[in-house]
Amino acid sequence: MSGAGRGYDVLVVGSANADLTVRVDRRPGAGETVLGTDLVESAGGKGANQAAAAARIGGRTALLARVGKDAYGDLLLAAQRAAGTDVTPVVVDAAARTGTAMIIVGPDGDNSIVVSPGANAALTPQDVAAARQTVAAATVLSLQLEIPIETVRAAAATAEECGTRVVLNPSPVPERLAPELLAVADPLVVNEHEARRLSGVADGTPRDWAHALRELGARSVVVTLGGDGALLLDAEGLHEVPGVTVDAVDTTGAGDAFTGALATRLARGDGLPDAARFAVRVGAAAVTKPGAQPSYPTLADLDALPQS
Repeated sequence: MSGAGRGYDVLVVGSANADLTVRVDRRPGAGETVLGTDLVESAGGKGANQAAAAARIGGRTALLARVGKDAYGDLLLAAQRAAGTDVTPVVVDAAARTGTAMIIVGPDGDNSIVVSPGANAALTPQDVAAARQTVAAATVLSLQLEIPIETVRAAAATAEECGTRVVLNPSPVPERLAPELLAVADPLVVNEHEARRLSGVADGTPRDWAHALRELGARSVVVTLGGDGALLLDAEGLHEVPGVTVDAVDTTGAGDAFTGALATRLARGDGLPDAARFAVRVGAAAVTKPGAQPSYPTLADLDALPQS
């Protein structure tokens, strides 16, 4: 079903974190201290990132998440509103602190991240049940794994009951993904590390991982390849989407930008290959600026990118 008949293109159920970012000339080794730049505080969290990315490109987007009743919670809500996300479903929890992510960015733009879940860990299946009408009003539900797995399961099951398509990004990657989650993923969106781990094919290629994941139950699979684009596998077969050449500044949140854009275009009626081609451009634009949500492009920003 395309988004024309529903109130939202995309509902994201997931995490919302304050990103605390420091850039360094080189990452410290064990027991070593290095000096970095001034600390930058910005809005992040995989769920909130995907919602912001979807909203900034014009998707009718809502977010179900939990934040603390604190300054970081205010920061995250303000960022979502600025992007155009409906934050009515967000639960403000006076008993919990907003989640935080501590991010170290190296000179090559690659990052290392440690997440303190905070209020994200308190997002419950009961919160999903309370938002059932919102799930039913969305064409696509986007899920990640920075919230309790029982909440992810509840959201996926509710989406199935409501006829809402599920886009699942299993990150942080678990040892094993529950069969009922794989079975609703359309698509399962994984990077190379996640694809290798979940497929169980240690020495394979992206094609091998995609086939293995589909055989395990995913309805369709997208393997993101960083600057090299993406590989897709659905009922029609394999599709390769080339990357877009850009100068990378910071890769933080680029995968979330891809997933948010993919979900939006699927909701608007695109097939998986066309949606992925668009999402690759959004992900490429995101790495050209520092930060996660602050780097996410509008449709006008995408016009300035080179053609792939």
